[in-house]
This record gives sequence, C-alpha cells and structure tokens, in this order.
Amino acid sequence: MSFLIFLAIIAAIVFWAISIYNRLINERNRVRNAFAQIDVQLTRRHDLIPNLVEAVKGYMKHERETLDAVVKARNTAVAALEAAKADPANAAAIQELGASEGALGSILGRLFALSEAYPDLKASENMMQFQEELATTENKVAFSRQAFNDAVMGYNNTAENFPNNFIANWFKFELASFLEIESEEKREVPEVQFT
Repeated sequence: MSFLIFLAIIAAIVFWAISIYNRLINERNRVRNAFAQIDVQLTRRHDLIPNLVEAVKGYMKHERETLDAVVKARNTAVAALEAAKADPANAAAIQELGASEGALGSILGRLFALSEAYPDLKASENMMQFQEELATTENKVAFSRQAFNDAVMGYNNTAENFPNNFIANWFKFELASFLEIESEEKREVPEVQFT
C-alpha cells in the first residue's frame, strides 16, 4: 500500500515537471512567433532602403557621406536581424538588433532632414512614396515589437515564477530580452531655458 502511495507521489511530481516544461516550451515558441512578425516588418524596411538611397542619389550628390552611412547602417541592421532570427530568445542578439535598428533609424532621420534642403527632392513623388512606406512600416514594426515584448514578458514570467524556475534552470531555459529600438534623439533630455 505504501509503495502505491510512493508511486502516486512520484507520478504526480513527474506530471508536474512535464506540464511546467511544456508550458515553458509553449511560451518560448510564442516568443519565436512574435519575432517572426518583427522579422517580416524589418525585412520590408531593409528592402525599402536601397530603393530610397537610389531615389535620392541624383538629388543629393554632395551628401555621399550620409548615403554611405545609410547603406552601412542598413547592412549592419540586416546582419543583426539574421543573428537574432537564429534564436529570438538570445538576449545578446536581440539587444544588438535593437541597437542596430536604433542607429539605422537615426541615420534615416538625418537623411530625411537633409532632404529638406533639396526642394526638388522634397517634392519628388518617389521620395514622398518612400517616406510614406517607411512610416507605415515603422508603425508595423512598433506593433510587432509590442507583441514580441509581451510574449517575452510572458515567457520570462513563466521561467522565473516559483516553482517553474526549478524546471527552467534544470533544462537551461535562458531568459529572453525585450526588443528596444529607440533613437538617440528620443533619449536626450531637452534643454529648457526661461527668459
């Protein structure tokens, strides 16, 4: 009789561990799925940039340095996206992606600011279309990033909550990192002067 009770306790512990393990797998897969949505939007953004650079090249002949910086930032962001795509739960890869996308957004902002000095370019239908497409894509990236960060929070909560953390540590479930894409300008504190 006591042997049956012992077996029942062991079976309950095994069932408990399996259910936690499966929940961790489900949450990690939600993170991967949410990242796939970001991948679609960032890939679209990256694909638009070479066309944008080609469209402005003729107008901005004296701004070669800025155009080269845009291409370089885009290539860095593409490489970071590929690395993050390999394992969306890898915190270092996600942080690198966020930094490279922030740098790309910053240099694109500089490109659009420079385009203001070229009235023909500013009035160009191609330029207006690229700006609209990039703005739409940026909005989609923001929504996808929010869904990804929600999935990351759910996964991390599941992995860190007691007693799940025992199973997560035992099977080496690493915590995921939030994707933060911010430009340097947004982080700067505005200077306020009173007269």
